[in-house]
Amino acid sequence: MESVCGTSTEACLKFLADLSQPLVYVPSKGGGDQTEHQGNFRTHAVTVRDARQVLPATDLDREGFTLLQHRSAVDNFYDDEALSNTYHGELIDLLTTRTGARRVEVFDDTRRSASLARQRERGIREPANIVHNDYTAASGPRRLDDFFADTPEEAAVLRQRRFAIINAWRPIRGPVLDQPLVLCDASTVEEGDLVAMERRGEVRTGKLQVACHNPAQRWYYYPRMQPDEVLLFKTYDSAEDGRARFTLHSSFADPAAPAAAPPRESLETRCLVFF
Repeated sequence: MESVCGTSTEACLKFLADLSQPLVYVPSKGGGDQTEHQGNFRTHAVTVRDARQVLPATDLDREGFTLLQHRSAVDNFYDDEALSNTYHGELIDLLTTRTGARRVEVFDDTRRSASLARQRERGIREPANIVHNDYTAASGPRRLDDFFADTPEEAAVLRQRRFAIINAWRPIRGPVLDQPLVLCDASTVEEGDLVAMERRGEVRTGKLQVACHNPAQRWYYYPRMQPDEVLLFKTYDSAEDGRARFTLHSSFADPAAPAAAPPRESLETRCLVFF
């Protein structure tokens, strides 16, 4: 339940319980089906802090995430052409400026809705409801290789220098009153908390990370996010110098949400960022 001071709430998050069963993640295709999580998982109640109030200054290399004001020229985020022709360029400029990257490549857009009717209408996916990170230390470089499959020599050159995969998450409509994104401060995650899990997609099979619950983990969210805000979080970094490499995240049912809260609709855009 929401705290008296209003700076935190309680979330029920799904964590890996143990390794007693094979771990396989089969993502939904979109349109009303559901993601399948094979393995033994357990729900834990965790305190989720309002980052707007208690963590106003975050860094991609420290906590693994940061919230930015970003007004897009796109007024319909369901328009694929507008994303390709306008939005991707906006994100490339934003990430280049924010991170100092010398090159950014956008490789995926995923729309989600908490409304089953909206999922079916738009052919989109449901909010992710398991604590996870999109890539492992091995699958991050593999994603780079897949993107540059037609130019493997270019991929080999790019892998010689630091690169990261950053997710840009924003509401399609707002404010987001329920099923917000929740993220774990990467500096509070221990190496043993992370476990690789096979991801069986339609196009490729890869690996992501799920997590065991650890009371030392510190969780945050940004309540009432609007479409002119974008939440950047890092899902892979090739650097092994102590900076954040992976960012655990999920969605959660906010106990403070109004009963008539509109279903969350969001867009996440994944980017390869080269330094």
